[in-house]
Amino acid sequence: MTPIPRCGVAYFIVCVASFSALTSWATEMRVVPETALLDEAVQRPSARDLGISPGILGTGQYNAITDVAGVAVGHMTLSKGTQINTGATAILPHGGNLYRDRVPAGFHQGNGYGKFAGSTQVIELGELETPIILTNTLSVPQGMEAAISWTLKQPGNEDVRSVNAVVGETNDGFLNDIRGRHLRAADIEKAILAATSGPVRQGSVGAGRGTVSFGWKGGIGTSSRVLPAELGGFTLGVLVQTNYGGILRVDGAPVGEALGQYFMKNVVDEGDADGSIIVVIATDAPLSDRNLRRLGSRAMLAIGRTGSPITNGSGDYVIAFSTAQEVRRAPNKAPLSGLANSQMSPLFQAAVEATEEAILNALFKATTVNGHNGTVEAIDIEAVKRIVQTAR
Repeated sequence: MTPIPRCGVAYFIVCVASFSALTSWATEMRVVPETALLDEAVQRPSARDLGISPGILGTGQYNAITDVAGVAVGHMTLSKGTQINTGATAILPHGGNLYRDRVPAGFHQGNGYGKFAGSTQVIELGELETPIILTNTLSVPQGMEAAISWTLKQPGNEDVRSVNAVVGETNDGFLNDIRGRHLRAADIEKAILAATSGPVRQGSVGAGRGTVSFGWKGGIGTSSRVLPAELGGFTLGVLVQTNYGGILRVDGAPVGEALGQYFMKNVVDEGDADGSIIVVIATDAPLSDRNLRRLGSRAMLAIGRTGSPITNGSGDYVIAFSTAQEVRRAPNKAPLSGLANSQMSPLFQAAVEATEEAILNALFKATTVNGHNGTVEAIDIEAVKRIVQTAR
């Protein structure tokens, strides 16, 4: 994808030491305390902290994709002054051998201006055999290498000779020296190794370190929904990497217009709504790959609700998977077909609600970043509160 023209859980933060005695990239790297980059992010509110809770369904314990039992998330953030702002985020469907105990998966493409490695095999076979990696556009090969390396090292995979690495991307080239391709496969593999269940860091971390949304700082966001017991009690979680634009709406309020920053403000297409969003949906509902594809398509409704027309220069992709044991694809095992079509509508509602809230969380939790080509400010939370309250 082309760079945006304007502005636009355990993890590792890697930075470069400032002293000149170190001469190689490998020796320049050092791990710094997580508080070095994320104190401010912890203090910034989520959508729910502001009283914004899209939809009618309740959330899981963490309001995160990790509310789906077994799902783990890890971040690796690479930051060096203003030049380098990038990273990777890994999502693991379960803690076992993903290659031997595959989960059903569905893939949906909105506007296809992007690169989503491994998507064709997911479409063809309807299953996922590696962690899902999110990173920047020019680090997709390194993301694939990391997923392949990790998979080959898993016990039981000694005879594996083909791995379908699944890697999504958005372009962080405004805030990050993307042409430098500073991420190494070993760096990205750290995101996989760091993956844990529980709370998920959001905002300017991992694959969201250098992203931009609606002209403000974007990032990683997550949310979840739980269906009532009468509808199966299933949990659905979403994680997003936001790097797209449009005319921002928050809970229906015209925030972008009110703040004077929006697509075609001067009736000119400056490319400011281009970019990408990657949506990852996890659920414990037993779904076939066909119904997971249908589930993924509903995330597009949430992207529209936030104000995006899904422009020509945007890559908008959704991958959805089920962790339910009865639909897993182990060798010589015939999976069950899962829920009936008639049972899907409540899950469609959950996917739309959780995706919308995850997008808002990415925007609200993100912090201002001084980057390679300039500074992208975090959105003004107090201004958002005033606009939303007035609209109500």
